[in-house]
Amino acid sequence: MTRFLSAIAAICLVSLPAIAENASTGDVYACAEITGNDERLACYDAAVGRLKAAEEAGEVTTVTRAEVEQAKRETFGFSMPSLRSFGFKNDDGSQEKFDEVTLAVKSVSRDAAGKLRITLEGGQVWVQNDGMRIRAKNPSEARIYAAALGSYKMKIDGGMAFRVRREQ
Repeated sequence: MTRFLSAIAAICLVSLPAIAENASTGDVYACAEITGNDERLACYDAAVGRLKAAEEAGEVTTVTRAEVEQAKRETFGFSMPSLRSFGFKNDDGSQEKFDEVTLAVKSVSRDAAGKLRITLEGGQVWVQNDGMRIRAKNPSEARIYAAALGSYKMKIDGGMAFRVRREQ
């Protein structure tokens, strides 16, 4: 749960617009258009100085693709519309989709009704919410993917798909 809350806090922090309006990567990129060496250097120094000050003040942060993908994996199955704004573009310019994840299984148990409760290595907990009878003896990985109408399905070790919902 702590990891999940940390991911949410990081996403919220990153999603806030920079408070320092005059500190952006656009300012740094604009300096490349300046032809004079001294003016270009002065522009870079000023733009990087503003950006560094904003970062040190906690107003701006840099997020790598790997960090975004990690946050998407950790929050997969929860409704987080703001996370989409951190998506990356495909080669054709379309928005990159993140509609499935495969993770290692930590443990599997059954409730009184015989439904599976799957805990994954990252701390995610998924609960079966259909009536299928699934065998899960010593599973190694689970593939969860988006299904119709905002629901999710899971396959354990490539077996039969069954409906699940994320609990934690």
